[in-house]
Amino acid sequence: MSSSNEPHEPSAESAAGRAAERGPERGPERGTDDAILDAAAELIVQLGVGRAQLAEIARRAGVSRPTVYRRWPDVRAVIGALLTREIAATRDAVRLTGTDRGAFVDGVVEVAVRLRDHPVLGALLRSGDSDTLFEYVVDRLGASQRGLLEALRSGIEQGQRHGSIRAGEPLELAAMVLLIAQSTVQSHRMVAPVLPEEAWRRELARALDGYLAP
Repeated sequence: MSSSNEPHEPSAESAAGRAAERGPERGPERGTDDAILDAAAELIVQLGVGRAQLAEIARRAGVSRPTVYRRWPDVRAVIGALLTREIAATRDAVRLTGTDRGAFVDGVVEVAVRLRDHPVLGALLRSGDSDTLFEYVVDRLGASQRGLLEALRSGIEQGQRHGSIRAGEPLELAAMVLLIAQSTVQSHRMVAPVLPEEAWRRELARALDGYLAP
């Protein structure tokens, strides 16, 4: 028998009850990792990064704290995994490969818009403490960044074969495209008063097109 003070997994009955209260999106077919990351996303969007505590993430996911700890050591690691998942999903939802430069630039702009308007990334950008966002998106080349670079590299190679993207090492060009788009996304709120939505998209596309043109 375990002490009443020891952490324990919730019973199947209580977990099922909580899942029913939360609705179908928390159904049993969902994996535990996704349930935890969904709970973290919900908490960040609703209450802000500062309120994202492991105990509350576990409660919202319907799991125990040890279940979370077995996967991630702390809240920052949970948020890092969440960012990786959301950026990868955004990347995969947009076709970045195409036969010409125009199609590729349009795809990059669309990914930038989706990431800019993503509720979780937006909450992190608006946060007074954005260290986690900068650590996982700016300061180091993590899984999400590498995935974006690979998708960009592939699209650039296709454009080079078509002849509409200039010669150069595809990965180096991809890295610069990533920097241009990423900095534009991170700074969009600062320039919004002088660069409204239509202009923001147009000028980002122009910057990318000019950089990649032969």
